[in-house]
Parts: sequence; C-alpha cells; structure tokens
Amino acid sequence: MSTRVLIADDDEDIRAFLEVTLNLEGFEVSAARDGVETLELATSQSPDVVVLDVMMPRLDGLEVLRRLRSDTRTSHLPVLLLTARAQRTDAITGLDAGADDYVTKPFDAEELLARLRSALRRAETQRTRNPLTGLPGNESILSDLTQRLERDEPFALLYVDLDQFKPFNDHYGFLRGDEALRSLGTLLQEARNELDDPTAFVGHVGGDDFVMICHPDDAEAAASAICERFDTLAPSFYDPADREAGAIEVADRRGVPQSFELLSLSIGIATTDGRVFEHHGEVVTTATEMKRYAKSRGGSGSTYAFDRRSPNGGVGLEIEVDLP
Repeated sequence: MSTRVLIADDDEDIRAFLEVTLNLEGFEVSAARDGVETLELATSQSPDVVVLDVMMPRLDGLEVLRRLRSDTRTSHLPVLLLTARAQRTDAITGLDAGADDYVTKPFDAEELLARLRSALRRAETQRTRNPLTGLPGNESILSDLTQRLERDEPFALLYVDLDQFKPFNDHYGFLRGDEALRSLGTLLQEARNELDDPTAFVGHVGGDDFVMICHPDDAEAAASAICERFDTLAPSFYDPADREAGAIEVADRRGVPQSFELLSLSIGIATTDGRVFEHHGEVVTTATEMKRYAKSRGGSGSTYAFDRRSPNGGVGLEIEVDLP
C-alpha cells in the first residue's frame, strides 16, 4: 500500500512540484490550497503524513497544526512544515507546537524527501499502529481510555469482534482475510467520521478485534449503523457460489466438514452513563462481557449488546483479549 501524503500550500507551482516529485517516488498525493481544506482532507482521507506550509489563507499552518494535534483523528500524524527563510521563528514555534520537522523555501527535493522519510520512520517508532490497518494499537487505545477517565469525561467503548473469521481465513487464505480486516477498519473509520464528535476514536486491538470510543449518546446508533453496513458489505468478501449458499464448508481439526455462516460482527458496549469506572481495565472487562453476550445470542447477522446494568450489578469476567 502506498504511503499517503497530504501537501498543503497556497502556491500552485509549489503544489504541482511537490505532487510530481512525490508521485515519482511512489507516494500517493492529495493537495490542499488553504488551512480549512487541509483540516477537511486530513480527517476525511486519513493521510500518513502532512507537508504543511506555514503561510496559508483562511487558517495559517501553525493554527492548522494546533488543530491537528488536538483532534484524536489526526493527532498521531507526522507533520513537516514548509517555511520561508524569513519565517524561521515560525518554524521553531511549529516545532514547539508538535511539528516533526521543517524545511525552508526554496528547498531541495532530495532534502525534503529525506526529511519526509525520516519523519515517517520516527512516527512508526514512537506510536503504536497496527501494521495491517494503520489504526492506533493497544497502547494508544489504553492511553485514550485513561485520559478520558482522568478528565472524568463521559464516553462509551464499543468492542467490535469479527465472527467466523478463522474459518474464513482458513478457507480463502490470509490475503483475503487481511482484506476483510482492512475493509472493517475502513468501515469503522467512516462511521466515526460521520459522528459530530472530533474526539471519537477508532483502534485495532489486533487480529479481528477493534474498538470505537465515542460519546455515550452516539454509541447505540453507531453500533446499529456499523452492524447494518457490515452485513451489507460481508457478502462481497465471498466467491459467488459461497455467497449464494450463505455459508462455507471448512474441515475441523478431525477433518470433518463444518458449515460456517458469512462473516458478521458482535459488538459489546460499555458506557460511563450510570456506571463509574476507576481503571481502563474495568471498561474493557465490561465491554468484553457485553461482546460475549452479543455473540451468545446466536442467529445470523451482526448484533450488539449494551451494558444497562446498575453500578452494583454483576461480577466482571476475565478479559478475553490481552490488553497490556
């Protein structure tokens, strides 16, 4: 998969030069002409890195940088600033605000490429991202939960599990399995982006387990929409004959053929509404319980379970997925 670069500059000649230079190096490029458009593309296209001019109309680059860093959807992105030589103090301000590096205009293409690749390498080292989906991993998920708990901020955790994935992966092979996981990650990101909530978060625990964190008021509608969309999408992962049959046959460990329905989701929802959590592990435990309950209901298609118990009801179950 090509590395996605968002370039933001109001100078048409510089945008054209950067597009050609980066395309020739194998990057996938999108371009913005001002600060507002930069923020829109950064949230809608999920680039891997942003090359950001300091002087731009509507919103300048430094304000764009601050907003990128304050939005959980974009806070992880490496940002490379472009500045004129006379704006060196702006570059220093930008570094203090969270930029990863800067290049002064006029710039040498080889230097820019070297700094861009260096910023990408540092970003991969410094943050946990799932290598398959590019989504934040366990460390980022737990950090987000911890910060919300410390701020006493209302939130809901949606624990999303892909059912029947192992037989699907065994039947079609890991390449088809990886594509199904990437598609689910994209679906979750699209659902998150449709929420009127810049703090909403999507992460990939690993394997076929994902999470979404959002405001409690949005949780049930989001879960319902995710289930409906995935059930529409799931048949496209299968060969025509299997799609028509609505199932695949996969041999168990004893070599006996077993029938497995099409991929579906089980979603468990834990929320701070009516319940006080002291630690992120309690939130994960509750969402895991609800996910197991959703899975136990049986039937075809995706489903979700919402924790509506009183604060004193029930004993927590062991966490199914190892989150450090």
